[in-house]
Amino acid sequence: MKELEEKMQKTVDKLQESFSEVRAGRANPAILNKVSVEYYGVATPIAQVAGISVPEARMIVIQPWDMNILKDIEKAILASDIGLNPNNDGKVIRLNFPELTEERRKELVKDIKKVAEESKVSVRNIRRDGMEKIKADLKNGDITEDEKSKSEENVQKLTDKYIAEIDKMLENKEKEIMNI
Repeated sequence: MKELEEKMQKTVDKLQESFSEVRAGRANPAILNKVSVEYYGVATPIAQVAGISVPEARMIVIQPWDMNILKDIEKAILASDIGLNPNNDGKVIRLNFPELTEERRKELVKDIKKVAEESKVSVRNIRRDGMEKIKADLKNGDITEDEKSKSEENVQKLTDKYIAEIDKMLENKEKEIMNI
């Protein structure tokens, strides 16, 4: 049971991470998590070569610790798929988040619903694996019929809990995107 819960929690954590990287019109440094810059021949996350701050609700400021990589950071942001144009003033890079159009918001909601559904499928697959293990244990004589019923009930309760958590996260993210 503990193993199933850990797997389901990892699925929810992954969904949370995916949601944090969705650009919802507000400045969120998490969108830079997947952007790497070439630093001494090694692909390095921007957060490890620069300070990242959010001075305003719709702006991220990136201040490299080594000014020689300012252009490299700018190129990495342009090459990434985050859809923002960096403004380089020679000392820092500013990323301005434009106002989202209604159409773009609806697209984002559709995207996050798809990601949430994939997470639900993953949780259900974990449930199926757990149920198969319970049946195998019964067949091998490791557990009784009563223990099987109780275990299946517990697995279903766990599944319902994590599906509800995913639904709640989706609802909150949808509100965040649509109410900006």
